[in-house]
Amino acid sequence: MGPQSVDASCLIRKHQSTRNRKIAFAFRWSGWLARTLPGKYRQLLLCACAATLLITACSRPADSSRTITIEHEISPEPARIGPTVVNFRLVDPAGKAIPGAHIALEADMSHAGMSPVFGEVREIEPGRYQAHLTFEMAGDWVILLHVTLPGGQKLERQIDVRGVRPN
Repeated sequence: MGPQSVDASCLIRKHQSTRNRKIAFAFRWSGWLARTLPGKYRQLLLCACAATLLITACSRPADSSRTITIEHEISPEPARIGPTVVNFRLVDPAGKAIPGAHIALEADMSHAGMSPVFGEVREIEPGRYQAHLTFEMAGDWVILLHVTLPGGQKLERQIDVRGVRPN
């Protein structure tokens, strides 16, 4: 028997049913005629395809920024009103320090009505960063870090500083 030929033409036949009109799609391949699926299987197949497309279209790619670890240390400990030093270390998944990142720091009180405090962050050695900021009031604070990694990837982290004490 020789090589089989493939005819990709689509045959559409209309036929009358006693209840309704149906369109039967059949693909011809080497003389074999594929029959249409019964209605319930066709609907099931359509739902399965739609669900697969929805799941794959709505899923996010793996976020590598979640594998970046930011270690921090606040001095004085416990935190008090006044000048505070915050030291950071950026670490990749392999545990190596990440040098050359740009970090913007913003500190806010956890309750409304207080203006944010901004701190200057500078790299003191490869992968180690330091910020100076001033807690102006006792209470709970939130430090927001806006980090731009050397490759341009951006990430944000939040550090909760609970119970800043009065002097």
